[in-house]
Amino acid sequence: VESELFGAEKGAYTGALTSRMGRFERADGGTLFLDEIGILSMSAQGKLLRVLQEGEVERLGDDRTRRVDVRVVAATNLDLRREVQAGRFREDLFFRLNVFPIHLPPLRERLEDLPALVKHFATRLRPHDPVAFTPEAVAALAAYRWPGNVRELANVVERLTILSDGSVTAEAVRQVV
Repeated sequence: VESELFGAEKGAYTGALTSRMGRFERADGGTLFLDEIGILSMSAQGKLLRVLQEGEVERLGDDRTRRVDVRVVAATNLDLRREVQAGRFREDLFFRLNVFPIHLPPLRERLEDLPALVKHFATRLRPHDPVAFTPEAVAALAAYRWPGNVRELANVVERLTILSDGSVTAEAVRQVV
C-alpha cells in the first residue's frame, strides 16, 4: 500500500526494479480518492498524515521529499471514531481527514435509489441495448439486504445481464441473490 500511495525507488524492496511515482505524485494538482482508509497500517497512516499536513511525500527507499498539492477524498465503511478509541486509527489523522464528512447510508437504507442504479449498471454493461428489468425483478432486488452494498448490486446486475435473454424477471433475481 505504501509503495502504491507514496512511490518507491529502485531497490527499495524485492522486485522494485525501477523507480516509480506513487498515487500522490501522479495526482499532484488534482484529487486523490482513498478507499478503505480505515484499514491503513499505522506506518501508512503516519506517512499519509505527513502528506496532508506538510504537502510532502517521500518514496520508499528514498530520503528525498517531493512537494505535492493533492486534495484527498477518503472513504471507509468503519466508524473511524471507534477505530481511534480502539487505538487502530490515529486521532490526528482522523481530525485531518474529517474536514467535510459525508455520510452515505448503505444501499439497504436507500432502496429508492435501486431502480436508477440497476438502470445505470445495465446501461453501462450494454450501452446500445441494455437488459430490461421487470418491475417485479426490481422489487425482488429491493427485498434483498445487500451486505456487499452497491458493489454487490453491480455484480448481481452483471450476472443477470449475462444470464438474460433480454429481460430479467423476479424468478431470475431470486436464483441469483
